Amino acid sequence: MCEAFTGPAPPLPDVMLYDSARMPAQLDADSLLLLHDALARLEEGFARLPTPHARQADPAALRKVLLEAAERMRDNYPYFHPQYAGQMLKPPHAVARLAYALAMWINPNNHALDGGRASSAMEKEAVAGIARMFGWETHLGHLTSGGTMANLEALWIAGELKPGATVLASSQAHYTHSRISAVLKLPFESVPVDRYGRMEIAALERRLQAGGVGTVVATLGTTAVGSVDPLPEILALRERHGFRLHADCAYGGYYVLADNLLPAARAAFDRIVEVDSIVIDPHKHGLQPYGCGCVLFRDPAVGSHYRHESPYTYFSSGDLHLGEISLECSRPGAAAVALWTTQRLFPLVRGGEFARMLQDCRAAALDFHAELAKDARFITAFPPELDIVVWAVRADSAAESSRRASEIFAKAERAGLYLALAVLPAAFFGDPWGAGGTVTALRSVLMKPEHRDALPQILALLEQSLA
Repeated sequence: MCEAFTGPAPPLPDVMLYDSARMPAQLDADSLLLLHDALARLEEGFARLPTPHARQADPAALRKVLLEAAERMRDNYPYFHPQYAGQMLKPPHAVARLAYALAMWINPNNHALDGGRASSAMEKEAVAGIARMFGWETHLGHLTSGGTMANLEALWIAGELKPGATVLASSQAHYTHSRISAVLKLPFESVPVDRYGRMEIAALERRLQAGGVGTVVATLGTTAVGSVDPLPEILALRERHGFRLHADCAYGGYYVLADNLLPAARAAFDRIVEVDSIVIDPHKHGLQPYGCGCVLFRDPAVGSHYRHESPYTYFSSGDLHLGEISLECSRPGAAAVALWTTQRLFPLVRGGEFARMLQDCRAAALDFHAELAKDARFITAFPPELDIVVWAVRADSAAESSRRASEIFAKAERAGLYLALAVLPAAFFGDPWGAGGTVTALRSVLMKPEHRDALPQILALLEQSLA
């Protein structure tokens, strides 16, 4: 069936560890050798079928267009490299890339069991592993194309349970919540944050006392600065006001496994088992390719809101299909295969190798923040709660600070250091200008484990950018 894989296998390397910094050629190609045996094993399962007379692509034409694609792809920032420390872009682990590619020879669709039998079972197992990571032995959940779709489903269920009631999220929550609420025709309001970027409990309580609130979104890891909303205090307010509580952990959720969090963040993650729904993105810290999100509900009974009939999709089994608990229809089974395989290699347990990777990311952020705090040219915000560091340039005005931050950002890129810019409340930096408002600050997301070893080089390139 696969004539390209009928010869003897080349020598296989040892199991690849997550260490892109060790690759002398920058991009890991050695792991592709593992596909030979994996494809041969997969093909054995279909040996009884006659060889199909499929039309084969011309090898010369294939080579030509692939090299053209490679040339076009060079017009990218080096998202895989530790010198890229700007946005939330993290390379998938080799095991995820290989498992995803392996699944693409089958191209399963996890909407219905007849379209993705094995991959649907793998999705259920992988999602159950994520639920257990948060302390849930029973749940309803599935993978999505990303955090936006996952949050859409969580807020859709919230709207079904509390029709027309207002959704609240902090002013530092992801913009997707206000947009989704508009799509769902649910009123949305933002709650102010304190100087640490966390939802302000006093402001939340005042709004709850006014009534009409159906859902509160707690963000455990804001995408701007990595702040963790005070979940214990929000849970206490739920006892008095009876709202539905959704935890948006798209970025920060895996930090539930980390052992080096600050007490406030640790307290929030320790209580996440008590929320009503959770969203997490395995394509952020979970070592997966885009797009791979996940939505979880504590009460499986919410599945009744997904009920629908289809005259043709479900016919191979009477078991629950993932399409029956999802708003999306066709979904890539390859994403489930990649996630399942990754979690087999790196179990989601505290103290394990995967947890240590997260701790290295956080340690890199703490070390970077400490170095910046010693530099009189900068004004650092509060210490990072997860792995995002933000800092402003010391200047006579917020406008001048913003201008100089933009200059440093551009110079750093030319030097080979890729940062980000973020417009943030001046209060995050103690508002040394006394004018309130916002300032454009520099921002780094140190979400690659190798960022810790690369920190001296990052600091040297930053210094070069200040010349």
